[in-house]
Amino acid sequence: MPSGEEVLTHEETERPWIALGDAFRDGDEAAVTESLKNLSHEEQRHAMAHLTGGEQAGIVELITASEAAQLLKHLPEAQAADILEEISPENAADIIEAMPEEVSADLLREMHQSESEALLAELDDADEADHLRELTSYAWDTAGGLMTQSYAAFVDDAKVGDVLSELSGEAERYGDMDVQYVYVTNASGQLRGVLRLRDLVLTPRSRPVQDIMQGEPVSVSVNDDFETLTQVFDDRSYIGLPVIDEQGIIIGVVTRQAVREANAEHQTEDYLHSAGILGGEELRSMPMLARCGRRLAWLGPNIVLNLIAASVIAMYEDTLQAVIALAVFLPIVSDMSGCSGNQAVAVSIRELTLGLIRPTEYMRIVWKEGILGMFNGFVLGCLLGLIAGIWKDNVYLGLVVGGALFLNTMLSVLLGGCVPLFLKRLKVDPALASGPILTTCTDMCGFFLVLNLASLALSKLV
Repeated sequence: MPSGEEVLTHEETERPWIALGDAFRDGDEAAVTESLKNLSHEEQRHAMAHLTGGEQAGIVELITASEAAQLLKHLPEAQAADILEEISPENAADIIEAMPEEVSADLLREMHQSESEALLAELDDADEADHLRELTSYAWDTAGGLMTQSYAAFVDDAKVGDVLSELSGEAERYGDMDVQYVYVTNASGQLRGVLRLRDLVLTPRSRPVQDIMQGEPVSVSVNDDFETLTQVFDDRSYIGLPVIDEQGIIIGVVTRQAVREANAEHQTEDYLHSAGILGGEELRSMPMLARCGRRLAWLGPNIVLNLIAASVIAMYEDTLQAVIALAVFLPIVSDMSGCSGNQAVAVSIRELTLGLIRPTEYMRIVWKEGILGMFNGFVLGCLLGLIAGIWKDNVYLGLVVGGALFLNTMLSVLLGGCVPLFLKRLKVDPALASGPILTTCTDMCGFFLVLNLASLALSKLV
């Protein structure tokens, strides 16, 4: 039998939130700090997720601002923002000051505006507060929202030797920036060129950097959206690009890695929206009422849409009573067609994200999806029709069910392909609204086709 110490060690390894929670409830700052120190970043996320919101906030307030900053940096942004809103603005301001600016801006952007303003008001440096307000004014997936302000830049009349001396003398600071390029500006800060490190090392130290810089470098505007950034990095193999404002002044650098991470965030958002999770990321550590409200905001309207679809069945109640076997195939026809339509939705949203199609290219979708829908609808219709005919020994039942599935599959893939384009033109998120529209239409049309065809062939089915 294992000793008590071995059991405790195993419990701390498998359930790290227990020791962390016990240390917090004892008010033991040293024990809380030690517990967090002994956990990897992944284990910290795991442990914090199993504590209540009040316990999470209490732990952050109990430890030092620098320790709290390190902890929050590795938590999901939504969770970290909730914790900052829960603690006092004074403590939150100390934590924000201990973070890199780009991380601080991301968390402030995630917070409610009133809470973030209360936090910014507590910062000791008013200029820093104004700077963070400016950073948070950029949408998270634009060049301004994704850029880092850690970069190396020198004026154009600087000598090569001065630049090398600065880089070597501040090696630790520039090393933290992961400098890949050195940018050249004029006295006003306007971007003029870019330097390769190789050229710096191999050039006489007395020459000015403007003699060896590559002029007219590729740059992006601070307000360039995510699609523009994706296209630029797809077309060019740069590790990073300078970000300039309206006056051409360099204000940051956006890296390929940041755009990749933003793309992953977009895909996550699209998945959550398609699953009916509204209002941003949802974690089970969030308040229950808030989570209920977010989900009901999606589920409530779906009741209305389902009632509309079900009303078609009520119109053909007599036909359904006469041929009760149709009730078995109604959900099959609507579900199979819905699956086909959702495949088309997924492809359209993906191609829109990658910039492969424009919201006006309906005819391309109709042509491509129409042929595919005819082929798949024919195969699926024949298969389901054969099953229905054999089951009830009635070829007409097979023709009704198979024909309905064939027609509804064609319709669903056309709708699934075109609806995201239509919503994109209306500035509506295709991932959010395509699903309910498609489901309602495929259900209504599927029910209508099965019951209407059955009514026409009723004498052969009874």
